Formats: sequence, structure tokens, C-alpha cells
Amino acid sequence: MILSRSKTVISTCFSACLLAAAVQTAAGQDPQIARNTNDIAKAVPVNYTTEPVSGPAIAVPTSNMSRIGVQQSQPLPLSIDDAIRRALANNNTVEISRTDVRISETSLRSRLGIYDPVFSLSPNFSHSSTTGNAGTNDFRVSSSFSQFVKPGGGNYQVFFNNNRTENAFAQAQASSGSVSTGGNSAIYTSSAGVSFTQPLARNFNIDSKRQGIKIAKKQLQQSDTDFRLQATGTIAQVQRTYWDLVFALRDQQNQVANVNLAKENLRQIEAKIDAGAAAPLARAEVATELANREGSLLLSTEQVTVTENALKQLIIKDPLSPEWAQTIVPTDNPTFSSVSVSLDDAMKDAMENRFELQRLKLAREINDIDVSYFKNQVRPQIDLNTTFSLDGLSRSGLNAASTTNLYTSTGDLRLFNAINQIRALPGINLPLILNDTILIPASPNYLFGGFNRSFANMFRSDAPNYSIGVTISFPFRNRTAKANLEGAKITGERIAAQTRSQEQAVIVEVRNAVQAVETTRQRVLTARRARESAEIQLDGERKLYDAGRSTTFLLFQRENSLTNARNAEIRAETDYNKAVADLQRYTATSFRANNIQIDSPVIIK
Repeated sequence: MILSRSKTVISTCFSACLLAAAVQTAAGQDPQIARNTNDIAKAVPVNYTTEPVSGPAIAVPTSNMSRIGVQQSQPLPLSIDDAIRRALANNNTVEISRTDVRISETSLRSRLGIYDPVFSLSPNFSHSSTTGNAGTNDFRVSSSFSQFVKPGGGNYQVFFNNNRTENAFAQAQASSGSVSTGGNSAIYTSSAGVSFTQPLARNFNIDSKRQGIKIAKKQLQQSDTDFRLQATGTIAQVQRTYWDLVFALRDQQNQVANVNLAKENLRQIEAKIDAGAAAPLARAEVATELANREGSLLLSTEQVTVTENALKQLIIKDPLSPEWAQTIVPTDNPTFSSVSVSLDDAMKDAMENRFELQRLKLAREINDIDVSYFKNQVRPQIDLNTTFSLDGLSRSGLNAASTTNLYTSTGDLRLFNAINQIRALPGINLPLILNDTILIPASPNYLFGGFNRSFANMFRSDAPNYSIGVTISFPFRNRTAKANLEGAKITGERIAAQTRSQEQAVIVEVRNAVQAVETTRQRVLTARRARESAEIQLDGERKLYDAGRSTTFLLFQRENSLTNARNAEIRAETDYNKAVADLQRYTATSFRANNIQIDSPVIIK
């Protein structure tokens, strides 16, 4: 009778303890899911040793929940929006894509530089001498200003040249043989003008320079598209990793609660053994279950570390940053919507916004530029060449009148004297021929002077010179240009096939993503019902156990079922949020859905 009353009292105490443990376990699910696991471990110690009434002692080892390289005293609260913005600012893969855009912009500016005006200046001094003759000194200064013209593909050159020469041959060239000086006298020439070359057929509408610039602009847009695509992928990766971390932390909390229940069961069994109401062998069954649950807790702790490191890799820029040693504490709970996603709306967003399709569209536009260029290259080359210049000439020396005889050369004088001797012979007696003196008047004053005179002479009415001509060339058969054109057309066909293939891939991805959102939405509702049912079953099984109508094995099954149901619920909720993130990625609406404004690294015109 006394033993029966003792069992009744003990059973009542056990029931009260189990009820308190259940309340504590349920309360453990309500606070923020990102509690530090070491703090939980400290709040609920695992290490203890019991002594049975008889038989060897069963020691329960301590569960080591410490995390390598993480300081528990420095938590890092992080919302999903903060994680996304930190990743866009710090992620190294996004930074690589951002620098690719800047590199493409510098390539475009490099190609535009072909139209920059070019000024050139070439001063030159030369001394020429031959054996037996005095040396001559020549000085030349040539300057020009040239530039390619974008419309029409022509080019012009404005030039201004000055020359001083003592070389007789160069003097004859400069004056077209009209002026010759003796000794060291020099001739000065000045010339200013403009020349212009204009293609009339090939290279008129488009040439290699304009083709390269147009393609570089499209490639810059492609680089910007790739940057946005990478940013979208990074956002989705951050979202998925964030919700994986939320699940890992919640799973860890569930495992801690499950370990606590096993501990409480062990205490009850030990109390029963002490009271003689249970066999000592029952302790081994409970201790085995406790060890199994502690092993699951250790695995869940490891998964927290792995997932947290993956998230840190996405949002931390510097590999030596002190944030690697901090514990990330997610501050957002998984969201859930009972509204189904419209497939038509999702498909419309994807076709309008997918960056892969935009890139292929730019590739098609690049191919159109190539086709236009190679069509132009099939034409013959007909170039109009024009030049207009003002030329001035002057010479050094004194400008004075001079006299000379009609015959001055040695040969002329011998012949002249012989004729006069014959004319003076007896019998002929003709008057002698006179070697008349000839007066050579002074040259015009405007022909004498240095560079200042030659420069002034450029503006005389007889100074302008101009020329106009046409250069025509065409290769027979022109196989190179025709082959390039045919290759560009084939490339266009390939791009069209790639576009159709990508559109099909987009359709498949969007359809699968919408289905995944709907499936996970239903899973959340199902998991909630399963968790509620598991709670009811555990509560009933505990009452049966307290009444002696159930076994420890069945109670453990119910406890494990509840833990699995809770994990399934949080897994379904996080999977739902991950499915939504994937849908945002596949419809290219991540920026809009997360209220993010992405600015291009450069200004694209």
C-alpha cells in the first residue's frame, strides 16, 4: 500500500516535470530564430552523470556546440534587405562584372579617339655637299592638322610648310625651274592649304572605324547587361543562402529542444529506478536515445557554420575582415503568401526583362552592323581627292640691274671672233659684227626677301593652286568581301537559333519556378497541419506514458516525430521563400521586388 502511494506521488511529479519541459520547449520556438547556439548550450547544459541503483554507471558525454573561429560575443544582426545590399556593394564576383563594364567603356573611348584631330610639326635641317663643290644648307619646317570625318568617312588635312634651300636641284623643284641662284643664295618657299579625301562608294556609309565604334557601343551594353545578370544571380544566391541559414538555426533550436526532452526522460527514468518502479536497463534505452539526439545536434551546429560561411562569402569583400569572426543573426522570419502566382504575368515579365534575351538582341544588332559593313565592302573603291593651297616664293640676294654682252661663253666668243676675221679679209671687207651690251633690268621687289616675303607672296592673286581627281580601285571577283558577307549572314542565322533556344529555356525555367512556388506554398500548409497533429499526438502519448499505458520507445517516437514535423515546417517555409527568390531571378524582377535601383558603372549613351 505504501509502495503504491509512493508510485502515485512519483508519477504525479513526473507529469508536472514533463508539462514544464513541454512548455519550455514550445517557448523555445517563439523567440528570434537566430539565437547564438553556444548561448543555448550554456543555458541548457548537456553534461551530467548519474549513478544507478545497481550495475555500472552510464556517463553521458558533453555535447560540444562550439564553432571554430566564431566569437559568440560579437553578433551581427542582418536582415534579408541588408544582406542583399551588402552583397551588391561588396561581392567580388559582382565587382568583377562591374569592372568589365568599365573596361568596355574604355575600349569604346579608345575607338572614338580615331576621330581626334592630330597636329604634327616636323622641323628639319640638312647639310649637303659633294666632292669639289661647296656645301649647301637646307632648313624645312612642316606642320599639319588632320582629322577623320565621321559622316561620309572622309578625312582632311590643313598644312603650312616653310622651306629654305640652297641646293640648285631643290631650288629648281621649288620654283618649277623659273628661278636659279648662284653661290650660296637661297630660295624661300611658304605653302598653306587644305587637302580632302572623300569616299564615294566603298567606305561612304560605313567603314572599319565606324563599324568598330558601333560594335563597341553594343558590347558596352552587353557588358552592362552581364553586370545586371550577375547582380540578379547574386541576389538570388544571397536570398537562398540567407533562408538556408534561417533553417539551419531553427533546426538547431529544434534539436536542442529534442535533447532537453531526452534529458528530462532520463531524469524520470532514474527517479523511477531509484524508487524501484523501473528496471536499471531502462536507463540504457533513454541514454542511447539522448546520445543519438546529441549527435543530430552536433550535425545541425556544423550545418549552421557551413551555411553562415557561405553567406559571409557573398557579403564580405575583404578575406581578412573581422566580420568573419562574428556570428550572423538573421532578423527576418520567412514570409508566406496564400495567393498563387500567375503564370502569364511571370512569363510576360521574363520575356520583357530577361538579361540573356537582351544580350542576344544586342548580339543580333552587332551582326546587323557586320552585315551592313561587309555589304559596303563589296562595292568598288572610288575616292575623290582634292587639294587647295596658297604658295609663296622669294629669294635671297640683292635686287639690282646688270649688264652683259650678247655673247659671253667661250665657244660663242671663238665663233664670233672667227666670223669677224673672215669678214675683214681682203676681197670680203664686210663690216664687223658687234658684241652688243645687253642691260638686264632688276627683278620685281616682291621676289626678294626671306620667309616674311615668301609668306606675304602667298596672298598674291597668282599664288592659289588647286587639284581635283578620283582614285578608282576594285579587286577582281572580290572573294574576300563576299565571303565575309556570307559569314556574317550565317552568324545571323546562328544567333536566331540561339535566341529561340534561350526563349525555350526561359519558358521552361519560369514554368518550373511558378510550379515550385505553388508546390512549396502547399507544402507550408501541409507541414503546418502535420506539426499541429504531431503536437497533439505527443501530448496524448505523454499522458498515456504518465498513466503507465505507453512505453519509452513510443514516447521517443512521438518526440522525434514532432521534431521532424517542426523541421519540415520551417524547411517548407524557407523553401517557399527560396522558390520566390528563384522566380524573381527567372523573371528578372529581383531589382523591382527588392526595391533596388542599380546604376550602371559608366554612363552609356
